[in-house]
Amino acid sequence: MAELKHTQSERISRRAFCRSAAAAVAAWHLSPSFVQASPSRERVKFYKNLGGGHIGLRANQQQALKYALKYGFDSMTPSLGEFQNKSAAEIREWVAAMKAKGIRYGAAGLPVEYRRDEERFKTDLARLPKQAELLQHMGVTRMATWISPGHRERTYLQNFKLHETRFRDIAKVLKDHGIRLGLEFVGPRTSRMRNRFAFICTQHEAMELVEAIGTGNVGLLMDSWHWYTSHGTVEELLQLSNRDIVHVHVNDAPPDIPVDEQRDNRRRLPTTTGVIDLKGFINALVKIGYDGPVECEPFDQELRKMPADAKLEKTIESLNRLWSLIDA
Repeated sequence: MAELKHTQSERISRRAFCRSAAAAVAAWHLSPSFVQASPSRERVKFYKNLGGGHIGLRANQQQALKYALKYGFDSMTPSLGEFQNKSAAEIREWVAAMKAKGIRYGAAGLPVEYRRDEERFKTDLARLPKQAELLQHMGVTRMATWISPGHRERTYLQNFKLHETRFRDIAKVLKDHGIRLGLEFVGPRTSRMRNRFAFICTQHEAMELVEAIGTGNVGLLMDSWHWYTSHGTVEELLQLSNRDIVHVHVNDAPPDIPVDEQRDNRRRLPTTTGVIDLKGFINALVKIGYDGPVECEPFDQELRKMPADAKLEKTIESLNRLWSLIDA
């Protein structure tokens, strides 16, 4: 995945902010779509997350909430920047309004640039405690980022030690605020070939990093696309537990392209091509008891160009089809 990005509309007053929350409650009760929420299956603990940035949806948090309610999503991605100037009372009102209508937050993007020089890393890390505290007040318990599958200068071991050290520093801050960190490995061979030195690109390698970090609040962002392109198997997924997975992305792959020739920015919505074994993937998540957000990240330019309602309809339809693959 690319680092999570959220487009934010103009700032609004406290009165307008609270009025929007109240309006969303009313819209939820009036909308015929809210009955399409996730199926009530006791053993299915994960939920459908609206990640607007991944489908090209331009929406602030109030708009995203209305969309989530209208189309039957269970959660939505938080926008850290949109709440930085809100008072504690405003945040409490907003969180209560979301909770009242059954919408929660999914995973936030990691606001620390850890891939660049030490000065940039230290600057971002110094800001993290305040950001993590804000996310904690918003009820956010998950955060995620991706790992580049190679480097032009650092060898595998050098790169591993750098990631281990920096992620440990990040994870300690997040742990103080009840937040787990999910790390996403990048699977396509075409992505690995861009660098002189290959790096983490499989589930097993990513879990080695998680174990080396050792803070207890780090796991994986498991993406069906990267699982497929890394030649992952259902058997490997079943080796994980709920505590090992923090966040999940679901996608399908374009047809008629060999797995090792798939390119990372050319994906499809889940269950649209049948290339990826999403039935095996989603049922493995059920079996290990995964209880977090599941969202689409298709990198589909045609989808991004659609009007908001059209892209939301296609996205929730694909997730509903994915849910229908869950064994009875």
